[in-house]
Amino acid sequence: MEPVVGTEGTHFVVEASGCSEEILSDPKRIEQIFKEAARAAKMTVKASHFFRFSPKGVSGAVIVAESHISIHTWPELGYAAIDVYTCGDSDPEKAVDYILKAFGAKYAHVSEIHRGIREEDGTFTHTILTWEETEEEIREG
Repeated sequence: MEPVVGTEGTHFVVEASGCSEEILSDPKRIEQIFKEAARAAKMTVKASHFFRFSPKGVSGAVIVAESHISIHTWPELGYAAIDVYTCGDSDPEKAVDYILKAFGAKYAHVSEIHRGIREEDGTFTHTILTWEETEEEIREG
């Protein structure tokens, strides 16, 4: 079966722990980090929107031509739930690495999901690879 152009992509689902409470509380700083991460990963930023919850926490996304980077934070726990999903020629793992370093993460549980794989019967599936990264591995990139 012929590949379907544009359906395959890579989606990183990241549980980041031990992050800076100050950064996870600041929607403007997170937006800046995400835009820098997108550029480092050769993504094209199209739009962004971030907001702060009361009393704590941030949610938001950077929309890129290739898909999106999104986040929900729990600053008091040092925890961020991060998604980086792209199609095309970008390098989403570079975006993940950039974000984890910028947040000062001490640990990350990462799942890499290869999505939009066309089966012989015309249906679509995905594959998943999961790993952990320690503070030292995050710093080394």
